[in-house]
Amino acid sequence: MSDRYVRVENRGAFWLAAGRPHPALRPFLAAYDGYWESVPAPSRMRTLPTRHTVMIINLGPPLRLHVPDPGAAPAVYGPFIAGMHDGHGMYEHEGGQRGVQLDLTPLGAYTLLGVPMGELTNRAVDLADVLGPEVPRLVGRLQDAAGWAERFDLLDAFLLGRLEIGPSPDPEVREAWRLLDTTCGRTPVAALAGEVGWSRKHLTHRFKEQVGLSPKVMARVLRFQHAVELMSAPFDRQGVPSWVDLAVTCGYYDQAHLNREFRALAGCTPTELLAGQAPEYLTTTAREAS
Repeated sequence: MSDRYVRVENRGAFWLAAGRPHPALRPFLAAYDGYWESVPAPSRMRTLPTRHTVMIINLGPPLRLHVPDPGAAPAVYGPFIAGMHDGHGMYEHEGGQRGVQLDLTPLGAYTLLGVPMGELTNRAVDLADVLGPEVPRLVGRLQDAAGWAERFDLLDAFLLGRLEIGPSPDPEVREAWRLLDTTCGRTPVAALAGEVGWSRKHLTHRFKEQVGLSPKVMARVLRFQHAVELMSAPFDRQGVPSWVDLAVTCGYYDQAHLNREFRALAGCTPTELLAGQAPEYLTTTAREAS
C-alpha cells in the first residue's frame, strides 16, 4: 500500500474519504471521493448540471437513476458513467451507500473513456459498456481492498493505463473549453470560433463530440454553476442573496432571466433551491431525506 494521504470527513451517518490522484491524472480529475454510510438509510440525491462527467464506482447496493433525458425511464445501476447534462436528475437507493465518485473534466473524460462524449449526453451507462470487461475485476479488487489508500492506488493504475491509449482532444477544442471555463460561460460562441480559427459550425460539431455539449449549451451550464456556487456566499448583510446582483455577476440579462434558467436547469427558482437545500445543496449533488 502507498503512503498516500487520505482525508476522512464525518458528516453524521455519511462519511467521505478524499485522496489526490497520481500527478499525471490531475489535469483530468481533481480528486477521488470515497463515501460510505455508517448507518444505512434510504435516501435520494438530486443532481444539477455541472462542468463534469461523473463516474460512480458503486461498491454497495444498486442505485436507481433518473437522468435529464425526458424519454429515458429510471434505470438501476451498479458502477456507471453519467455524461454531461443540461438538466437536473435524481439518484435513489435503499441504503448502505458505498463507493467512489470521480468528477472528470470534459476533455479528461474524452481521453480516459475513449468514446465520443456526445454519445453520453444526458445519459447514464454501465461502466463496463464504456470501459470493457476489466471493470468487474476492478470493482472486485476495490471491494476487497484493505482501505481507501489502496483503493485509490488501484484507480491510479487503472486510469493511467487508460491515459496511455486514450485520444487527445483537438487543440482548438481545448482552447475553446479553456476560454469558456475561465470566463464562467461568458464568452460568446462567435468569439470562441474567432479565437481558435474555426467556423462556428465546425467548432460546435467538434466541441460537442469531445466535450458532450455544444459550446452554447456548455456556456449556459457554466453560468448556472457559477450562480449556484455564489449562492453559498450571501450578497447582503441580512444573509439573503441579491438576485439582481447575482444575475448581473453571472451574465444574465436580469433577475427574470436568472429565474428562467434555474427553472430550466434545476427545476426550481433560485429562492426555492436556496430555501430547500442550503447550504448542502450548493454543490454538484445534494442528499435529500427520503
